[in-house]
Amino acid sequence: MSPGHSQVLDEKAEFTWVPQAAEIARTAGARLREFFSRGVETEYKGDVDIVTVADRTVEAYLRDALLTTFPAHGIYGEEGTRDRLDAEFRWYIDPLDGTTNFAHGFPHFCVSMGLEHRPEGLAAEKDGPIVAAVIYDPMRDELFVAERGKGAFLNGKPIHVSPVPVLGEALVATGFPSRKRHDNPNIHFYQEFTLRSHGVRRAGSAALDLAYIACGRMDAYWEFNLNPWDTAAGFLLVEEAGGMVTGFDGTYRRLDSQEILASNQLIHHELLGLFKDMLAGRNLAPLPSPAEYAARRAERAAAAEKASV
Repeated sequence: MSPGHSQVLDEKAEFTWVPQAAEIARTAGARLREFFSRGVETEYKGDVDIVTVADRTVEAYLRDALLTTFPAHGIYGEEGTRDRLDAEFRWYIDPLDGTTNFAHGFPHFCVSMGLEHRPEGLAAEKDGPIVAAVIYDPMRDELFVAERGKGAFLNGKPIHVSPVPVLGEALVATGFPSRKRHDNPNIHFYQEFTLRSHGVRRAGSAALDLAYIACGRMDAYWEFNLNPWDTAAGFLLVEEAGGMVTGFDGTYRRLDSQEILASNQLIHHELLGLFKDMLAGRNLAPLPSPAEYAARRAERAAAAEKASV
């Protein structure tokens, strides 16, 4: 462990699960870097979903390391790991979120681990609270962590969502499925968000998109049909950093949700209104002109200055 890594963990000594889980994620990330540097062959699970030996090898490592470190916990992994699912605590793990990027040599992917608390008596179809999150980007050596009620951190420093007040000034993220792309309506949403924001990014890792909202690099994120291993860690990071995660209708998010809307909270109401209109097929409000955008910014600045006097 390098001195820098020791400092990160020391700053989180009050955490219960993060210090040990973070070191497991770092080791997993180091293995991903090794695979990435030498290249790997790809296979297909299903018709179009890519999987590599790195996904499977790193998931096997995560399973063994987590069960050794937290023997009473269960594990639910993307590549098929299903251990102790009746346990009070359950890890949702994605050993390589961004497999398509990885397979093409595009250096944007991560290890994602979220811990759910499932108290006795919780119905199988109900979600328990996410209590710990670790997302590690091995190519940038960025470690995002959180525990419920204790804040969110990037490499040991507290992080918070952005202060962007309106969608027109926001940088937004989304994703597209690798399968059934022709049935997915997201391209229509993509067009509207592109027109109504500073821009839309599609970087290929849901976990990092959520982590980027938590640290203020992105202001909002939406996507369809994600899995618990994609979102468990990112949900907690966004919430602990002051953001909000719901469905498109504003209902509280679910781990197996068919729709995800995350934001810095400040623009969430505006986003929900836009989704409501788009899903209802209503005519959307006309786009403001550049001059109108500038006038609105000036009005907000004047109001803020007046309030500070």
